[in-house]
Formats: sequence, C-alpha cells, structure tokens
Amino acid sequence: MNVFFLLPFAAGLCSLLLAVISLLRRKPTAATWCFVAGMTALGADSVFTGLSLRAAQTGDVVAWLTPAFIANTFVPVTWLGFSLTYSRSNYPEFLARWRVVLALFALLPVAATLAAIAPLPGMPESLWWLRPSSITTTLNAIFLIALVLILTNLEQTFRAAVGTMRWRIKFVVVAVAVILGTQLYVRSQAILFSAPDVAFWSVEASALLIGCFFLGVAHLRTGLTEIDVYPSVAVLRSSFTVAIVGAYLFIVGVLAQVVSSVGGAQIFQFQAVVVILGMAGLAVLLLSDRARQKIQTLVVRHFSRAQHDSVRIWTLFSRRLAAVSDQATLCTTSAKLISETFDVLSVTVWLRDEEKELLFLKASTSPHAAQADGVTSETASERVVTGLHGSGAPFDLEELTDNWGDELRQLNPTTFATGGNRWCVPLRAGDDCLGVMVLADRVNGAIYTLEELELLKCIGDHITSVLLNLRLASEVSRAKELEAFRMVSAFFVHDLKNAAASLNLMLKNLPVHFDDPAFRADALRSIGNTAKRIDDMIARLSALRQRPDAMRVEADLNQLVTEALDKVNDLPNVELTKELHPLPPIVADREQIQSVVTNLVLNARDALGATGKIQVRTATQGKRVLLSVIDNGCGMSPVFLKESLFRPFQSTKKKGIGIGLFQARAIVQAHGGGMQVESEVGKGTTFLVSLPAKDAR
Repeated sequence: MNVFFLLPFAAGLCSLLLAVISLLRRKPTAATWCFVAGMTALGADSVFTGLSLRAAQTGDVVAWLTPAFIANTFVPVTWLGFSLTYSRSNYPEFLARWRVVLALFALLPVAATLAAIAPLPGMPESLWWLRPSSITTTLNAIFLIALVLILTNLEQTFRAAVGTMRWRIKFVVVAVAVILGTQLYVRSQAILFSAPDVAFWSVEASALLIGCFFLGVAHLRTGLTEIDVYPSVAVLRSSFTVAIVGAYLFIVGVLAQVVSSVGGAQIFQFQAVVVILGMAGLAVLLLSDRARQKIQTLVVRHFSRAQHDSVRIWTLFSRRLAAVSDQATLCTTSAKLISETFDVLSVTVWLRDEEKELLFLKASTSPHAAQADGVTSETASERVVTGLHGSGAPFDLEELTDNWGDELRQLNPTTFATGGNRWCVPLRAGDDCLGVMVLADRVNGAIYTLEELELLKCIGDHITSVLLNLRLASEVSRAKELEAFRMVSAFFVHDLKNAAASLNLMLKNLPVHFDDPAFRADALRSIGNTAKRIDDMIARLSALRQRPDAMRVEADLNQLVTEALDKVNDLPNVELTKELHPLPPIVADREQIQSVVTNLVLNARDALGATGKIQVRTATQGKRVLLSVIDNGCGMSPVFLKESLFRPFQSTKKKGIGIGLFQARAIVQAHGGGMQVESEVGKGTTFLVSLPAKDAR
C-alpha cells in the first residue's frame, strides 16, 4: 500500500490529539476554543478523507467524503476566529469589527450540509463539490479569501509581538501557516483547473502532519500559552501576506504544469512534501534569533569594521522617538527598538514617580513574571531608587551585592538560563535618576562589548532627553490650563461685579423712589434681568468646552447695543445719548458682544465725575460696522494707554480688578474685529470697536 494513503490517518489522529490536549488548560480562552474547533475540523476532514481512499465501493467513497466535506467547511470560521483572538488582548474589538464576516463564514457549514444532503436542482446527486461547476469555483474562492484573511491576521499578531513574546508564539504561527498555506495552494489549483486533484489530498495531510509536529514543539516549549499584544485594527494594511498572494496565484499554475510534465502526479506528491518541509524549516530559521545573530556576527566579523552602524541606529531611534507623544508610548517604543537592535528578548523599562519616589513598570517586551506568591509586582521600592542615584553608566546587575540589587533582580527575572547576565541602563538627567532599563535574555547569552555599552549609554541619554521634553511639555500644558482657568475665573468675577454694580445703583435709588409705581416696576424688571444675566453667565461657564463658533448667530449690532444699555439700569447724574445708524448684520455671540458694550459703558461711567456725558454711536465703514463709546471723563495718560490699558489685573480704579477691557478686546479679536482707544487727560476717552459685517466674513 502507498505510504501516502496512510498520511491522512496519521495527520488526522495527531490533529485530534492536539485538540484534546489543548482542553487540558485550566481556563480555556476564546482562542483555545477556536483552536480546538479548528483542529477537530481538520482532523475529521483528514480521517474521513483517508477512509474514502481505502474504500472499494462507490457508495462507501460517497459516504466518507460527504462528512469530510462538511467538516472542512468549518475551517474558515474556526480559524478566522482563532486568528482574531490568539494572543490579542484587545480581541473583543476585533471580533466586533469582524462580526459580519464571521457570521457569513459561520453560515457556510450550514449551507454545505444542506447542499450535501439535498443537492440543488441541476446538481449531481453526490460529490458535486468535486466536479467542475460555477458553484464549486465560488466555494473554492470563498475558502481562498478566508485563508488569506486568517494568514493576514496571524501575520499582524506576530509583527506586533517582540522579544520573548515573539519567541512564545513563533512555532504556533509557523504551524498554522504551513497547514493553511498548503490549503490555500490546493484551493488555488482547484480554481485554476476547475477541479480538485486527488493527489493533493495527501499533500494536505502531509502539511497537517508537519503542522502538528510544530504545534507539538510549541506545546513542549510554552504549553501553547498566549501573550498580550495590541495589533492595529487596520489588519489588512501593510500586510506581507496580501502582497504575495497575488503573485503566488499568478505563478502557481505554471509551476504545477512544469512539475506535472517532469514526473507526473505521483512524483509531485514527494516533491510537494519536500517543498513544504523546506519552506517550514526556512521559516523557522528566519524567525530564529540565534540564527539571525550568528549570520550578523559572521557578516560583522568578515565584512564590517564596526559591530553596529551607530549612525543608522541613532537615526532610527531619533525618528521613532520623535513621533511619541506620551511617556507610555516612549517606553514601549524604546523597549522594542533596543530589543531588535541588540537581540535582547527581555527589555523592561522602569520610571520613577516624582511624588512617591518609587519605580513603576512602564513597558516590557516579555510578559512580567509572577512572584512566589503568585502576584505580579510592578513597583520597586525607594531603596532601589536610592541605589540607582549612584549609577551613571550601564552596569551588570548580576554583580550587585546590595539589597536593592536583589530586589531589582527579583523584579526582572530571566526566561532562559543561557540568556547571559542582566544589564541595567540608568536614565539620568544630571544628578537625578528618572528611571532604568533592564536588559535580559540576550540571544545566545552574548557578552556586551565596550562598543555596545557606550552605544547603550548614548541611547539611554537620548531616551532621557525625550522623557524630559515630554514631562516639560506636560508641565507647560498644565500651566496653560491653570492660566486659562484663572483667566476665565477673572472674566466670570468681572461680569458678576458688573451685575452687582447694576443692583447697587437700583438699591441706592430705592428709598427715594419706592412709592413710584413706575420705579418699582422698573426695579423688578432690572432685578429679573440681572438674575437672568447671572444664570446666563453660569450656563456659559459650564459650556466652555464647546467650540467658540458654536454660539454665534446672525445679529443686529444696534439691537445688541440697545439690549445691553437696558441692562445697565439708570445711570444717576449721567447723560447717556444714543446715535444708532442702520447697519448690515454681523455674525456674533450675542452675550459676548453685549458684554463688550456693558464693559465700555460702565468704564465710561466710572471715569466721569459728579456729572458727565456718555455717547454711544454706531456707523459703517466699508464692509465693517463701528461702535463708539465716548465720555468726557478724566481720561488716561499716554503711559497708561501704552503699557497697562489692556493688560489683565491692571486698573486705575480702587475697587477694579483690571480685567474688563482685556476681556472686551479678547472678545472683539475673537470675532475678527479690533479695538482702538483715544484719550486725553482731563478731556475724556473714546473707544472705537470695529467688527466685520456678515458679507465680509
């Protein structure tokens, strides 16, 4: 009997055995259940296919190939679910984004079962999926798309891992890629030649057996454990899998024809198995950190003078670190770059908290090991911080004999016994230690050379400078927020002061004119208007996060001036005149513009003596509208106009807080306008406000 007829049984049994072993985990995850379902589907398909190859009667062949076909239709949904959940901490987000695709692939087994039991009209009575037709071509195309999506997702997960994370999942990714990559090849052949070739069944079984071997190796190394990575949700972008599939589909038909012409299908089976083994071995070799380091060492020893291209490394670090915007991203990016540059699988970054004087774990390329009591510690004590203050250059952690060295070694355990000594790179700014990077598990346990230690120190200094810049930017941002809060508070208090001044004027006249019904009605109206103003100010204060343009509407400046003057109440011993000319509409925040008018009128009143005049005028000038507030009060000196007038908290009034004119000019400028002042001591002051008309914006 041909040995290839036994391959499906061996591959199927190995696949089912791995599915059972995976269930022995204490807490199966979503990826575990998908893996079990996927391996069960592949195993059942392989066993049923093997039984059909041994069948002597046509009826027996149909009886075995039908459940094999149904089992195979579960491959897309189960393995796509596995690729979306395996080693992804944010897998619920991916499941939500892919729910429609998963639902479509989940319907495939149901439709296949119904079609296998009761073929559609026009279909053959049995094994229709093995015969040329548009339906079988469509089915193979669906399988092809699913396989590409699965391999793309696994590629994205692998690319997001780094250091010992990549080491833990390497053989699982290679195994699934071998199994499903072979199925992708077989499906492409079925599409190109419109019919499947029985010889490929043994090739699929061989690939499944090879994949089970790699999965067994992965189980012995890590127990098929998962890691926590956060790949981008844009899975199909910048994917190597998607890039090569098109070229692969183009050349696969030509290669198949060449192989067939050389030795026929029987020879092709052996050649295909050899090719699959060679490709799998090459993938493992290329993903091996030890092999990559040996190749690099050979090249450096014979073809290069320097051990590292310092200029290239420095440029890479500068470009990557220039794009970070927060400390967490800085630590993650730095750990990954150091891991890739120096072939260090475990790089851990600790930063000091300035308030608590403790070190906190910020990033690591290796899953943080648990302590003896089963609790993971992410904090180093104050004695570690104190000990690091005396370290300026990279040092060997294994050589420390102090207590803080024991604590740091315990917090940064090694994964490999042959990973060499752990080294620390302090992050120092002058005499201040901001943190430390711990390097462990170097590939082949290679010893750090003097050149590498100097390069690590330079990189540490560069990371420290970026960290200082981020902290300084954060402090500046907080200072700006505090200043903005103070400014808004000052505006609010000033508006309240104006409202209180209006009430005080009314209260002073109340005893004299209380018996006048008209005065009482006017007083009640004034109190209501003032209360409404205070309510509006509180509402505007709670809406500060809105866009400035959100409250701007088309308005008539004359109407805004009239309403603002009505809110000022009576001005005793002040002759207030209005000269309002027809104006084009403006786009403005009504409350803010009325606040400007109120500020200017109240300032003019405060500048008057026992008696005085205030004139309020409006006019047009080109495509702008003008507002003038003129008084004949005490006026202002040229020095005050130049140096203090629009500066906050500068005032010539005894009870003034010096914010009104600053606020008024800020509002006018925010509306695209300007404010000019003319004043002469003893003669008065003129404020001229210009705003763009609606058509001029």
